[in-house]
Amino acid sequence: MKEKYWRYSLIIIILLMGVIIFRQITPFMGGLLGALTIYILVRGQMGYLINRKNMKRSIAALLIIVETILVFLVPVGLTVWLLVDLLKNINLDPQTFIGPIQQTAEAIKTKTGYDVLGNDTLSFLISLAPRIGQIIMGSISSLAINLFVMIFVLYFMLMGGRKMEAYIDDILPFNDKNTQEVTNEIFMIVRSNAIGIPLLAIIQGGVAMIGYLIFGAPNIWLLGFFTCFATIIPMVGTALVWFPVSVYFALTGDWFNAIGLFAYGAIVISQSDNLIRFILQKKMADTHPLITIFGVVIGLPIFGFMGVIFGPLLLSLFFLFVDMFKKEYLDSRNKLLLK
Repeated sequence: MKEKYWRYSLIIIILLMGVIIFRQITPFMGGLLGALTIYILVRGQMGYLINRKNMKRSIAALLIIVETILVFLVPVGLTVWLLVDLLKNINLDPQTFIGPIQQTAEAIKTKTGYDVLGNDTLSFLISLAPRIGQIIMGSISSLAINLFVMIFVLYFMLMGGRKMEAYIDDILPFNDKNTQEVTNEIFMIVRSNAIGIPLLAIIQGGVAMIGYLIFGAPNIWLLGFFTCFATIIPMVGTALVWFPVSVYFALTGDWFNAIGLFAYGAIVISQSDNLIRFILQKKMADTHPLITIFGVVIGLPIFGFMGVIFGPLLLSLFFLFVDMFKKEYLDSRNKLLLK
């Protein structure tokens, strides 16, 4: 009785401390999940350098950290620098934004008779404009901190990776076969999403920028940047960018570019998304599209940007655990009943 009491007490203490720790590390969740993602991608290289090249673990870890900085951090830094440079050239005076919006609202009111821009909406837009710079600077600061956390945690993961994996395997409540299945599922989905999603974003952003250039859209680089990020949004995706631009052309009377960009977006950009996803699924992980869509919807509020990787993983593991429960308990029970 006493042993059972201590066991349950220990479980409760672990859960309470886990909740407290999780709440405190939430601001650094992006860096922690980023470190885990890169570790899964480079663990094979780490093993090669240590086992095949007989390199010291510390030196191999430092080499991979340098590789991570060159391959991941430098492109991210250049992207942020490009975005900041583009935004510096944009006038953040509220009237600069309100003017075109009022013109668009007047055009809609003239054509449809519906006033989409009331006094409350106008006041909200004016109050929102000065906060844009604060939001951007706060996001950049958070990104810089999480990148530092990612590199710091990744180094220690590389140093103690195999021990960490063995420890996790020991505490998982599965037999050896199921543990291997869970591990393979995690590695497969993280690899496919970590490589596939950025690749999809870059290709679609490039395809969209060609359309913006052909049909004379303003701020092509900025629209291309937003299109890259829009690829992670389920269901609507890149239409969040090219469709409003088409509507803007239509409201200003430029029907040729409006129809042309709309057709280009619906046929070329959207279909390239389907084609690229199909190819990536066949080459990497054959994950059901619904798991990817709903996984992203679930993952973004929980994990932030890294939810595009770990949301589908969470949903895939849920169905995997349900399948394990069915095979281990329900199927076994049915066999016993049949006997």
